[in-house]
Amino acid sequence: MSREETYQLKFTIALVADFAKAYHIKQKQAYNYLRRFKGFDFLQKHYGVMHTQSFEDAIEVLTLVCRRNGGQL
Repeated sequence: MSREETYQLKFTIALVADFAKAYHIKQKQAYNYLRRFKGFDFLQKHYGVMHTQSFEDAIEVLTLVCRRNGGQL
């Protein structure tokens, strides 16, 4: 695994943990929600910009993306 892939994985894990805290759900539920409603697809596509934002801003963006794709959080 390259250094960039390692950074991206660590960022994603931390972001899922903070997303779960923000919505008072378990990390597994946050992971499933982001996967189901295309949050991870968006994060992967826009990682270059997303990792420069605060976690609060990144969570807000992911929330909007998921809502546009049918999410209810």
